[in-house]
Amino acid sequence: MADLPFHDRTDFDDADRGFVAKLTPALIRAADGKVVWDNDAYAFLDADCPPTAHPSLWRQAQLCAKQGLYEVTDGIYQVRGLDLANMTLVEGERGVIVIDPLISTECAAAALRLYRDHRGDRPVTALIYTHSHVDHFGGARGVTDGDGIPVIAPARFMEHAVSENVHAGTAMNRRAAYMYGQFLPRDPEGRLGCGLGMGASTGTVSLVPPTLDVTRTGQEETVDGVRIVFQLTPGTEAPAEMNFLFPGHRALCLAENATHNLHNVLTLRGAPVRDTRVWARYLTEAIALFADQADVAFASHHWPTWGPERIVTFLSQQRDLYAYLHDQTLRLLNSGLTGPEIAETMQLPPALEQAWHTRGYYGSVSHNVKAIYQRYLGWFDGNPAHLWEYPPVEQARRYVEAFGGTSAVVALAGGYIQEGDLRFAATLLNHAVFADPRDSAARRLLAQVYTRLGHGAENATWRNFYLTGAQELAGGPSPAATDTAPPGLLNALTPAQLFDSLAIRVNGPSAWTEHFTIDWHLTDTSPGEHHRTTMSNGALIHEQSPSGGSPDLTLRLTKDRLLGLLTGDTDRGLDHDGDPAVLQRLIAVLETPTPDFAIVTP
Repeated sequence: MADLPFHDRTDFDDADRGFVAKLTPALIRAADGKVVWDNDAYAFLDADCPPTAHPSLWRQAQLCAKQGLYEVTDGIYQVRGLDLANMTLVEGERGVIVIDPLISTECAAAALRLYRDHRGDRPVTALIYTHSHVDHFGGARGVTDGDGIPVIAPARFMEHAVSENVHAGTAMNRRAAYMYGQFLPRDPEGRLGCGLGMGASTGTVSLVPPTLDVTRTGQEETVDGVRIVFQLTPGTEAPAEMNFLFPGHRALCLAENATHNLHNVLTLRGAPVRDTRVWARYLTEAIALFADQADVAFASHHWPTWGPERIVTFLSQQRDLYAYLHDQTLRLLNSGLTGPEIAETMQLPPALEQAWHTRGYYGSVSHNVKAIYQRYLGWFDGNPAHLWEYPPVEQARRYVEAFGGTSAVVALAGGYIQEGDLRFAATLLNHAVFADPRDSAARRLLAQVYTRLGHGAENATWRNFYLTGAQELAGGPSPAATDTAPPGLLNALTPAQLFDSLAIRVNGPSAWTEHFTIDWHLTDTSPGEHHRTTMSNGALIHEQSPSGGSPDLTLRLTKDRLLGLLTGDTDRGLDHDGDPAVLQRLIAVLETPTPDFAIVTP
């Protein structure tokens, strides 16, 4: 850390460049008065770095906490610091094109108001989603209802936007509360953002469906008189993502493919593992396609980079970062090293170590290397001893017994803490807590170890995980932060996706002896859709447009009524043929997910 170039203030100059105005106060509320965003809570970052924070992370948090309206170049503006992502506004002939309208409608509306206060009451003439993550589309209805304007997105956007967080949504949402430190205090001992931004807003999530898909690199569109050239980048930071150039402005949008930190290959909240090989290749392609046509490059997070030479350096180093992690992980796994061994061995080249924008504030070299290993070889490292290990509680009980009991384990952990080996102390104390969750001494000491590990972490998401773990050891699991699948996303699910989400709620053992078939005729689709679900050996099987057969129950209903039915609204009558009790048999074997399950204790 001593070798990092803290004297280099270029990022601070870039983050301040083009500043127009702040939102004052930077406090955004929902209609019911609930605070959904408070950037003023991070005013403490104006002070020098305290001993409870890694200086490099403190620096990143200071940069990410800057908020307001900024001019990127003539005719292009960004609102930064009013949600996890940036909202970009491109002025056209008749109005303004909005790129990535944040997570919440409340935050998006506040960002648009800030822009209009200083640039005039221009109508929104188009909407562009750079990719399929909710922080880039959830606030859409805060800026427009669609109203016949073009809504542009990369191919397969809807498929990924509405499904990524549904199937494993409950678990991902629970872990996201750890990753973003949602319940941590905003102070020098608590949350310092997440490296990518200051955190996620908690307002109303919405979605305006795209009207125009970008299906190929080189596709051009003229929107409100503004020419745009697109580059598809599927499988990079998101399964559906795209970069694009505004030739008339000499401005390049890099979506979330190149930001001012090392990104996640596998997020700590959970997601499909991203492909660092294609990620690097698309950055190479972006350089070839656009570098000589751009004077500024901006992204969906952080601050822009100005100047052709600096843009090429920035993109090349970002490209080299993902390529190096990919290739060296493969080299070492082919030499027999496991994921944790490679993570411990991996060191970036000096030029990348010294570049601020490649530091691991959001992703980390350690967990990204393990993700690359997982993408190729899965969870098993080939060692037979790891093939059939006990689950955490049973393993912990045996370890603690072998060590001589909980008090002996706690005493041993104390020795490792004194020696400064917090990593192994955490391992020992985790076994003690899982073996006996009621042992207050073990819980208290583990919380202290997690706190010290968190305060020493350069990676913001690691810090949030450690500090949230310490918090929950003391006070128990936090309440569920947000809806697993907000109504704005549930309404966008296709009927097939709705039935898939229903199938994973079936309690298999409870349904072993059940066998029935329900036909679902949707009356408000054109042409009317016909679906069939069959309960067979504890599995709910879905077919679309089935032929033949004699269902036990036939239902005729709208898609909205289907959604209500599958989310618990069973009181209203239904147009049906057959035995209505079959529907109750289905409902009887459905489980409701547990949104606040324990993580740091069994």
